[in-house]
Amino acid sequence: MTRPELKKLIDTTQADCIDCGKCLKDCAFLKNYGTPKTIAENFDASSPASLARSFECSLCGLCTVVCPAQLNLKEMFLEMRREAVDRGYGEFPEHAPLLNYERTGTSRRFTLYRLPQGCTTIFFPGCSLSGTRPDGVNKIFDRLRHADPNTGIVFDCCMKPSYMLGRERYSRAMFEEMNNWLVQQGVKEVLVACPNCQMMFTSLGRELKVRSVWEALAESGMQPGKVSGTVTVHDPCSIRDAQPVHQAVRTLLKSQGLKVEEMPHSGRNTLCCGQGGAVNMMNPELAESWGKMRKKETGGRRIITYCAGCVQSLGGYTPTSHLVDVLLAPDQTLAGKVKGAGFPFTYLNRLRLKRSFRRQDGCAVTRERTFVPEPLAPKKRAWKPLIFLALLVAAIAAVRLSGATQYLQQDKLRALIDSAGAWAPAIYMLIYAVAPVLFLPGLPITIVGGILFGPFWGVVYTITSSTVGASLAFLVARYVARDWVASKLIGSKWGKLDREVAKHGWKVVAFTRLIPAFPFNLLNYAFGLTKVPFSHYVITTFICMLPACIAFIVFSSSLLDLIRGKISSTLLLGIGLIVLVSLIPLVYKIFQKRKQKDEVSE
Repeated sequence: MTRPELKKLIDTTQADCIDCGKCLKDCAFLKNYGTPKTIAENFDASSPASLARSFECSLCGLCTVVCPAQLNLKEMFLEMRREAVDRGYGEFPEHAPLLNYERTGTSRRFTLYRLPQGCTTIFFPGCSLSGTRPDGVNKIFDRLRHADPNTGIVFDCCMKPSYMLGRERYSRAMFEEMNNWLVQQGVKEVLVACPNCQMMFTSLGRELKVRSVWEALAESGMQPGKVSGTVTVHDPCSIRDAQPVHQAVRTLLKSQGLKVEEMPHSGRNTLCCGQGGAVNMMNPELAESWGKMRKKETGGRRIITYCAGCVQSLGGYTPTSHLVDVLLAPDQTLAGKVKGAGFPFTYLNRLRLKRSFRRQDGCAVTRERTFVPEPLAPKKRAWKPLIFLALLVAAIAAVRLSGATQYLQQDKLRALIDSAGAWAPAIYMLIYAVAPVLFLPGLPITIVGGILFGPFWGVVYTITSSTVGASLAFLVARYVARDWVASKLIGSKWGKLDREVAKHGWKVVAFTRLIPAFPFNLLNYAFGLTKVPFSHYVITTFICMLPACIAFIVFSSSLLDLIRGKISSTLLLGIGLIVLVSLIPLVYKIFQKRKQKDEVSE
């Protein structure tokens, strides 16, 4: 049964949308899929593909702002995501890094609540600012405590990632536990540095007054260092309706002597930076459209924003700085010399920040978050390691009791294989050829091939059979189970693969074989849905899988020697080849970053 809230929003959109097209003007998502009326009329809650489409919307809310019928379109797309989660269609591997980031932010290791005696106001810096600019967090907090010595500080996650991904029950349960604890401690006001945190506290917070820390600093008469220049401001879309915050940011910049020139889209009409709704994970092309639009609107001026995520996203297109950098180091920031920390230093910075506050005295109440909603907590599978250990012990005992230990010697094992004649390689190749079709992992089979057949024939048998297996999966997708495969590959990443193949042909096959951005077994099926010629696919697959095949076969061919304590030259060569193959994605990423920097500088 469809969520009542979603049904109501869809019915209203179908009835009231006049197909004026105003919301399409600045939205690549709606340009792709049509007006809200078209989307509502074609929506099918039972279709995974229809539900998945909502995850390509940035949830920025600009469509809601410009809609002459005042339709709540942002809420409709968010409800579609919630519907997908309710039906079990809302899990996408692309979102895993973001959810892991959130899970870390709410863990006991990273959370800290410190409330002085009589504390009624807390500073909530958020995850991103704490990780990218810990010194800024310290200096802002010092300023706040100068005005009110009883100000407390809370390091925790606001749950915006789960909330915008449709995981409503989980995000609300986690947020309400934090909110209720603060209220019970007598907290009445929350000062937030992150726009996403402000949105969450404003939407879900109860009995708490929510303000931006930038408002508090502007009201305090903060006198930053003087500097001259012209900048423009990007207002984060999550608080597009928070005019007092927009004004406070501009007041702080002007108090420094900076001239602020507005872009066509600012304030309530601001654009998304490209990370809203995690659209950059599901459809990078849509995310890029906003970055390119912002670059065009800047007219060469440096963007100042007050969201660490926006700085990261827009910084790939045009010079962008965080407000806190301008306030604390204006000259260096405007010269482009101040940058926020990146992964993995963001995590280390948050741990250091927490540790420094834990060492401070003067707090009446402290805590670390350990709460997880009971029905939603992941089940602990403590029995899995025990089963693995039992199987390992049983395997070792079986080898010793059967007298098979003699075959752990490489020469005797090869002699045994040779005695089997053509049957050994035939069985091995058959298993490997079937593995991709059945979604069985190929690496363990590859390692076995190196052990059994050595570096030369191991490569010959493995590359041949793995190419045959990849080709079988391709043919199954193209001619046997096309509809079934298409129903499984519903993410925008697979749609982009289809478009790239149509544009670049076999080069995309080569790229994806050398740069493992897609699951190997799924990739074989996915290419079967594209228009790449079968002969091009087979030849390119064979050639581009060969380097990794050689590396792992050479390595595993001496693996038994390593187990017996012997390090051979073949083993060292294999390790070196694996390292070289593993560096290909890293070299590609470095190349891409340099290319983006060159484009920004131009």
